[in-house]
Amino acid sequence: MKTILVIEDEPEMRRNITRLLKLEGYNALGAENGQAGLEIIRKDRPDLILCDVMMPVMDGHEVLRALRADPDLQSIPFIFLTAKGEKSDLRGGMNLGADDYLTKPVENEDLIHAVTARLQRATQTVRAGFDPDFSSPKPLEKLGLSPREAEVLLWAAQGKTNPEIATILGISEETVKKHMKEILATLGVETRTAASLRAMEMLQGG
Repeated sequence: MKTILVIEDEPEMRRNITRLLKLEGYNALGAENGQAGLEIIRKDRPDLILCDVMMPVMDGHEVLRALRADPDLQSIPFIFLTAKGEKSDLRGGMNLGADDYLTKPVENEDLIHAVTARLQRATQTVRAGFDPDFSSPKPLEKLGLSPREAEVLLWAAQGKTNPEIATILGISEETVKKHMKEILATLGVETRTAASLRAMEMLQGG
């Protein structure tokens, strides 16, 4: 049974999300703020973390920074729960290394879909023998890509769609499409999947 930690300072929302996850067959844990959540993470090492952004004591960004700085915890899938819809807020969280974001109030179906997708992607990455470090797009420039193309490929390799990449990078979807076309041409591949595999090879940790 997969364990999911919900870090959310609003008690009712925390209860609702953990209840939903339990009904879906997950072992769901709850924490009322980032500091409490970090203690649970280090103790129980959950398979995935759902974390609010704005919280007292320690906010979501601080939690994510702590995780990504810890080699034993940095690979845990991390999804932000944010009441903010501003692009700058989303970009900030994603650039810290979050795997996904959900804007509150989130539909039950969307939440379960995001959780399922991230857990499956984590499993596939392990099975493929990859341990990619997505903290920086810099290594991807060695493939002959421009800095911006490297950023686009970094997010594409993490399963982001063109609209999501556009939001994260603060550019238009059309610009993302143009960059992806250039990336495929430079790498000499025909599909987004093939480009993503090349990216993960370059970002292999170790």
